[in-house]
Amino acid sequence: MARMNGGDGAGSSESSSSSMDSSNVFGNYPLISALIAFFLAQSFKVLTGWFKDRRLDAKHLIGSGGMPSSHSATVTALAAAVGFQDGFGGSLFATAAIFACVVMYDSSGVRLHAGRQAEVLNQIVYELPAEHPLADTRPLRELLGHTPPQVVAGGVLGFITAGIAYLIKKSIEE
Repeated sequence: MARMNGGDGAGSSESSSSSMDSSNVFGNYPLISALIAFFLAQSFKVLTGWFKDRRLDAKHLIGSGGMPSSHSATVTALAAAVGFQDGFGGSLFATAAIFACVVMYDSSGVRLHAGRQAEVLNQIVYELPAEHPLADTRPLRELLGHTPPQVVAGGVLGFITAGIAYLIKKSIEE
C-alpha cells in the first residue's frame, strides 16, 4: 500500500522512474531472479553430471533431481528477491518464504522417497521372468527428488542469485 499514489496522479512518474517498470514482465526483479536461478541450477546439473559420469548429457537441462536443486534455487531466489525488494517484514515475503519451505521440504522428502521406491520397483520388475505380464513394464523415473545437500546448494545458489540481481538492479536505478 505504501507505493500507491493519490488519485490526482501526482508522483506517479517519480515512482515508476525510481524502480523498475512493474507493468513490464522484464522489469519484474523477483521473477527474473527466480528464472535466472532456475537456469543456473539446471546448467550446473550438466556440469556436475559431466564430473560424475565424464560425459555431457543435455537431459540434465530439463530433468528433475540432481545437484543443485533447481526447485530450491528457484523458490529461494523468489523469496529473497521479494524480501530485498519489498522488505523482509511484510506478508508478501512471508508468503514466498513459506512457499519456498514447502517446496524444499517436498523435494527432499516425498519426492526423494518416491524416487527411491521407483528404484526398488524397477529392480523387482527387472528380475521378473520374461513370461510375467509385468516384465515388459516401462521403468519408472527414479530421479525425482533431492538429497538435503542438493537442497541446501540450490538454496544458496538462489540466495546468491537474488542478491547479485538486487545489486545490479540498484546500480541501474542510481
